[in-house]
Amino acid sequence: MPERVDRDGTPAYRVLGVEVTRREAAFLVLGVVFLFVIPDIASLSNSLQLSVIHQGLLFGFAAVGLNLLLRHTKLTSFGHAAFFGTGAYATAVLARYAGVQSVGLLLLGAIAAATVMAAIIGVLSLRHTGLYFALLTLAFGQLLYAIALGQSALGGSDGLPVRPGPANQPLLFGTAFSPDVYQILTYYLTVVVILIGLFVMYRITQSPFRNALDAIGQERTRARFIGLPVRRYVWAAFVISGIYGGVAGGLFAVVRQYVRPEGTLFFLRSGDILFMAILGGFRTLVGPLIGGVVLVFLQDVGQDVTQYYEFLTGVVLLILVYGFPRGIVGSLRSGGIVNTRLSELRREPSVLSAWGRSAAQSIERKVTEALTSLRIILFGVD
Repeated sequence: MPERVDRDGTPAYRVLGVEVTRREAAFLVLGVVFLFVIPDIASLSNSLQLSVIHQGLLFGFAAVGLNLLLRHTKLTSFGHAAFFGTGAYATAVLARYAGVQSVGLLLLGAIAAATVMAAIIGVLSLRHTGLYFALLTLAFGQLLYAIALGQSALGGSDGLPVRPGPANQPLLFGTAFSPDVYQILTYYLTVVVILIGLFVMYRITQSPFRNALDAIGQERTRARFIGLPVRRYVWAAFVISGIYGGVAGGLFAVVRQYVRPEGTLFFLRSGDILFMAILGGFRTLVGPLIGGVVLVFLQDVGQDVTQYYEFLTGVVLLILVYGFPRGIVGSLRSGGIVNTRLSELRREPSVLSAWGRSAAQSIERKVTEALTSLRIILFGVD
């Protein structure tokens, strides 16, 4: 039975250790229902493809893991595709060379491989922080990409097919299905895994472990002074984030039935995962998941509409970033930038004139820089 509690003066209920208000519970139920009816919506829509939403959820789930580092330890990883790719290739190798057909065993293999990889990279990278840590994670990610690219056993640049069943009848839980049915069933499997993963991440972020990570992220020296084993805690967070990437990669391999280095291990994939967390709102639990769906959807739509899809996607993303400075989910909670500015204006009307002065100064500065650049180009002098 739900336990009634008080949260900052607001009535809330505790269910399975999760405290939610009535409003949050309503949004939670609507979100879960929406996830399960997406295949029906996609079947009725010409513009919405289930495969696009599915891929966005998978990469968004990897971003949920990265968000643990980004939000609480203030560490930025540029190589998180290493764990996504490790999980994907572990699944492909087990299915192709070991003949494993059980999805559960394949995912366990992906988790084990990603855990080992994250543990090793964490030990070697977490000796440093800031830019050096980011560059080290990028270097390790590219090292794994080069290994996958150069190993014939892993398919090289062509990649590795995952065929636990016939090509036209992939297996799921020991049963062969048509490709369309297989896509829907693996989507529901992904949704179930994501919901479990979100619940686990919520429990982590409500535990004393999260408080220790916050203390470390705010001031490492002070955290050491009060006796926290800083490196051990950060290493544990790094491994957990890598596990989420490995699970996402394993599901990706099961769903796509094919694994390529460019799609799983390349450094641009790490950039996508990082940007998904920021775009959706790295201060929220589900923000990275929303960011993953939005980014993949924009990339897909832009690719279909114009050959300049990267430029178009960039423009739309700039609008989203400036319009939702706390990420999509975080800004929606506070009403977005428009409501924030209106609130400032209501509190202090002189803010409007300050905005005007700031805009005028910015324009003047840009014009001066442009004229200076033009003089240098034409006359070679400043």
